[in-house]
This record gives sequence, structure tokens and C-alpha cells, in this order.
Amino acid sequence: MNRRELLESATVFVAAVAAGQAAAADSGHDMAKMPMNHDHGHAQASRNQALIDAAADCVVKSNICFQHCLVLLGAGDLELAACAKTSSQTAALCQALLQMATAESKYLPQLAKVAMDVCKACEEECKKTEKHPECMACKEACAACYAQCKAIAL
Repeated sequence: MNRRELLESATVFVAAVAAGQAAAADSGHDMAKMPMNHDHGHAQASRNQALIDAAADCVVKSNICFQHCLVLLGAGDLELAACAKTSSQTAALCQALLQMATAESKYLPQLAKVAMDVCKACEEECKKTEKHPECMACKEACAACYAQCKAIAL
């Protein structure tokens, strides 16, 4: 980057900062005094917080289980093939569930009903391989997500 490009970039940056401060001033905000957790009085917790937490945990635990299964499948252990399949599907669906729950979507109850079926199938499959800690954790996360989905499903 030469001096001219650097100067142009700096000028654009300064202009953007100035515009942001002007917009904040117009809205009655003092940027220097604005707290980092500025929220305009909106509620901090979602009414779906328990489902959000359960779905997020299920995504993480399902992905860990899936990766564990892949490693063992790669080593020739075919016992975990079905577990890999269900945990992969569960992670995908629970990620969608997480997004819909945080958005407080009107379609959330319908998706929760589908998620119940997927989480139950994954829980049942992980029961068969729960000697592996990753599968046990996935099974427990699926059970918790199932329970939260059941609370809001149609």
C-alpha cells in the first residue's frame, strides 16, 4: 500500500467515525458515555432462553459426537455408523432450532415438533454407544433439547 492509498483509507475511516458520531448525536446518544451493554430498554433474556441453551448445547455435543464417530469409522469401527448419521442430522436441525428460537420465530413450535423426533432418534442411537463419553454427552444433550422442545411444540 502506498502513501496515497493509506491517506485515502484513513480519510474514509475518519469520515465513517464522524458520521457514526453524528448519527449517535442525532439520536440523543453520547458515544463517550454509552455503556457497552446499551440496550434501549429491551429485555436481555429471550422468552425461549431455556430452549436456546438446550439447542446450543445439543449442537455442540452432537458435533463432538459426530467427529468422534468419524475418527472411529476411519479406523474401521463400523459400530458407530448410525450414531454418526443421527448426530450429524441432530447438529444441523438443532442449529436451525437455535436460530429460530433466538429470532422468536412464529414457526418455532412447528420446528420444535420436528426437532423432538430428531433428538429422540439421536438419543436412542447414542444409548447403543454410550460407553463412549462423547456419545453419552450427546444422548444427554438430546434428551434435554427434547424436553425443551416438548414444552413449546404444537
